[in-house]
Order: sequence, then C-alpha cells, then structure tokens
Amino acid sequence: MDSVMDSVTNSTIKADTEMPIVFDLAQTPLREVNRFLHQEISQHNGKSIRILNPDGAHNIAVGVDHEVNIEIAGHTGYYAAGMNQLANVMILGNAGPGVAENMMSGCVQVKGFASVSAGASAQGGLLIIEGNAGLRCGISLKGGDIVVGGSVGSFSAFMAQAGRIVICGDAGDALGDSLYEAVIYVRGKIKSLGADAQIEPMTDADYQTVTELLAQANFPYSSKEFRRVASAKQLYHWNADDNQEY
Repeated sequence: MDSVMDSVTNSTIKADTEMPIVFDLAQTPLREVNRFLHQEISQHNGKSIRILNPDGAHNIAVGVDHEVNIEIAGHTGYYAAGMNQLANVMILGNAGPGVAENMMSGCVQVKGFASVSAGASAQGGLLIIEGNAGLRCGISLKGGDIVVGGSVGSFSAFMAQAGRIVICGDAGDALGDSLYEAVIYVRGKIKSLGADAQIEPMTDADYQTVTELLAQANFPYSSKEFRRVASAKQLYHWNADDNQEY
C-alpha cells in the first residue's frame, strides 16, 4: 500500500467522530499500523486508537511521540510501547520482554503479566503492571516510574540510576544490585538484596511519593505498608584497599 490510510477502503481502519480508529492485525500488517502511528496520527488529534488481535506480535506501538490513547486488546510480544513518548498505551493482556523499554514520557499500563526487563532504561513516564513482572524489572532505570501490582523477579532494578519503583508484592533475589540514585519501595518480602542495596527508614516524602504513585496506578494499598530500598553508596568510588573484594 502506498499509504496506511489506503487500509480505510478495506475496512481495517474505522474512524468517525464518535468511534476510535480501529486496526485489526488479523487483516492489517503491523508495519502499516506502526507507520500510521508515526506518520499519520498527527492528523487525528483527539482520536483514540484500538488495536485488535495482537496475538503476541513484537514491536507494537513502538516510538509513538504524540498525545494519543492506544488500547491493545490482547497479548503483546517483545518491546511493546518501547521508546514511548507522550502516548497513553494500555495492554489488555500480558506483555513480552522489554515492554516500555526506554520510555521517555507518557504512560504504559499492562493489565496482566509483564515478562523480563519491563521498563528497562526508561527515562521518564509511568509504567503500571497490574500483575507480576519477570526478571530484571526496571534494569538500568534512568528516571521513569514503575508500579507493579504483584511481585517482581530476581535482579530487578539492577544498576537503576534514577526513578522510583513501587512493588506491591514480593521481590526476588538481588533486588537493587548496584543501585545508583533510584529508590525502590517494597510491600512484600524481599528474598535478598543485591550488592550495595540497603533498607532505609521511610520519610514523610517517601510516604507521599508512594501514596501518589499508588493513586496513579489505582492500587488500594497504604504507603505505610512499604519499605524503602536505596543505595548504600559504597560502590560509587574505587577503593584499592579493598583488594577488589566487594
């Protein structure tokens, strides 16, 4: 097709003043959908997007840089909503590895489970995972916020540099290994902390932060139930006297 809008004639995109624009991936190639989201969406300000039959496809709604609501009705594969900027993306199912990877702004919400490396390297925005998250959730986080309604796997927040992670369930092994300035709040059990991570007292500012993030995610928990995990800052500087033993 010369343009994704050619799909209109095939009834794979449906738009009017009342209804959202609908793509059916059983009929329209994902490449055409993403091209529309990159090149054509600015012509449809105020329109929401609904994507049907994703069936675990990879790279759905990657790199969207417009204020638009996108609903994906099903499970997604790798890197759904990666590099998101400004858009609000809701996944009505589970998400494969790297959901919201390198997100810049906006909001990505997963109604089910998120696989490994959810929110990796996110520099801004909010990722909400209503179920559990797999290994390395928030790895190398650079300023985004992540709220997980369930538990997270091992090595979550590994080398997280900035941002906040709220975990309403339990955390696996090596939580916060090699943390920098990111802060983790955990409601449940922590199997083990990673290198240089430590539990610290909650402050009034911490309680306020957790309350606000829980409200944004629409989770009913009290901030008083959470503990703060942050860096002990012993790995910030090389110390030759330690004989490289850390």
